[in-house]
Amino acid sequence: MASGCAVGNHSPSGRTCGSADPSAARLRRVSDHIQVTTVADSQEVAVRLARSAVAARLAASAQVLGPVTSIYWHLGELGTGQEWQTVLKTTASRYPELRDHLLSEHPWDNPEITAVEIVEATDAYLDWLKRTVEPGD
Repeated sequence: MASGCAVGNHSPSGRTCGSADPSAARLRRVSDHIQVTTVADSQEVAVRLARSAVAARLAASAQVLGPVTSIYWHLGELGTGQEWQTVLKTTASRYPELRDHLLSEHPWDNPEITAVEIVEATDAYLDWLKRTVEPGD
């Protein structure tokens, strides 16, 4: 593995490691790739959610961040707590299955699950993401 490269042959900056293809670094505007976020009250739960989604190929990758301090309304009271954030990358077509998976595996009755479009990314990264979650296409 090249220095600074992460799993998936991509560096933290998103460049394709070891690629001689200059088009791999070109950015492409997209709307069919999304980033999904959820939170959990422990690192263990957040990692379990991330690992199960990636293992099922519902997400190409996931990062678990935390702890983060959350401030929220719950049962009519202002609350503050520590949570762990899980960020997953997938395609719009796989999102319904990923959402349903997170809902069924999450220990909370009403977990936060949000999705936003990936507005721009490299061609190589987007191709890898799609191949990973939609290997039969």
